[in-house]
Amino acid sequence: MVPSARTVKAQEAVADGDETDQFIENTDESRAAMERGLEYLASQQTADGSFSASHYGKNVAVTALACLAFMSNGDLPGRGRYGPQVERGVDFVLNHVHPTGLIAADTSHGPMYGHGFATLLLGEIYGQTNDPRVRESLIKAVRLIVGAQNPEGGWRYQPQPFDADLSVTICQIMALRSARNAGIKVPTTTIDKAIEYVRKSQNSDGGFRYMLGSSGSAFPRSAAGVAALYYAGVYQDATLEKGLAYLLRHKPGKRQDGGHYFYGQYYAVQAMYLAGGTYWRTWYPAIRNELLRRQNRADGSWQGSAGPSYGTAMALIILHVPHRYLPIFER
Repeated sequence: MVPSARTVKAQEAVADGDETDQFIENTDESRAAMERGLEYLASQQTADGSFSASHYGKNVAVTALACLAFMSNGDLPGRGRYGPQVERGVDFVLNHVHPTGLIAADTSHGPMYGHGFATLLLGEIYGQTNDPRVRESLIKAVRLIVGAQNPEGGWRYQPQPFDADLSVTICQIMALRSARNAGIKVPTTTIDKAIEYVRKSQNSDGGFRYMLGSSGSAFPRSAAGVAALYYAGVYQDATLEKGLAYLLRHKPGKRQDGGHYFYGQYYAVQAMYLAGGTYWRTWYPAIRNELLRRQNRADGSWQGSAGPSYGTAMALIILHVPHRYLPIFER
């Protein structure tokens, strides 16, 4: 699907220090693509509220992302066309909160990935509904994240403070930011250590390495690194500027790194939105148009590395950022 010149009314794009500046964010085609994607995603939910990931079966991460995709459209439990899907998805996540606070389904692989996304979902839900069931589980989930932070300041696949990588770390930072936004206490020392870890992960070219002991930059983890700093509360410094410059060299439609396409674009669009101004103006139309070209014309889905439910959820979250319905996207 290739965009045409027809557009709907421009929505406000917040530029640096100027909230009156406008540019076209959504088009007729992008709105139609989002609607088809939402319909497809809703059709993939199972009876227990879960969404599946290729090779992993029922998955709390993909379920959380699917719910966030519906919520980015303005749907919540009891509100909106896809409110029932969100409600069932949240129930699935709550049903997989272990006594330790870990959120993981039986098919979990590298549980801290799923835990981070699931905790993010609970933070976004609690911040908009004040559901006491969600609050209890969210507090336990946050407590587990805090306890699993390693001495370097990051997190790894297992809920143990022994190792760290940037990919898992960003998931936990976003979860903690969402929880804090919703009024859940998060220790300042935890955030400060996380900031230090992310900063140490940056290479001289502005990109980010996977682990402190490794080398080499790549777009997906560099997008995660920049987003991590924003969500940890860093809004202006040299590390951010270098990271944003690195990401711009990988603008959609230009050079692309290998795998993890949706993972990288998910964090990149958030980083550019939070950066605002020219960064947002440059990035969003490019990723919007690229996603329209990538959409499956037959059923409205997007194919991701973990299957179409994952790819579709990620694409929808990216495309819906201009709607600004998720509290986590607030500057």
